[in-house]
Amino acid sequence: MTETAASSSKGSPSGRQSGKRGFFAGIVLFIRQVIAELKKVVTPTRRELLNYTLVVIGFVIVMMLIVTVLDLVFGQGAFFIFGDGAPEQ
Repeated sequence: MTETAASSSKGSPSGRQSGKRGFFAGIVLFIRQVIAELKKVVTPTRRELLNYTLVVIGFVIVMMLIVTVLDLVFGQGAFFIFGDGAPEQ
């Protein structure tokens, strides 16, 4: 039978309550869990990294264009409503 994360005894020592753990024991447990999670990280390949980078740059460019167009529209709307500030003659 396989051991699952819920039934694993690695996270908490047997016979002790999880709320009664000492301060330093909690820190050590946290560091062990961080290291265990970091071992699961998969580094992307060069091709994947390039692809992700291009997607992010493309998204940023599209968002910049949207913000630029909205800025121009609202700016022109403000000039139309309030005028350019010059006195009328």
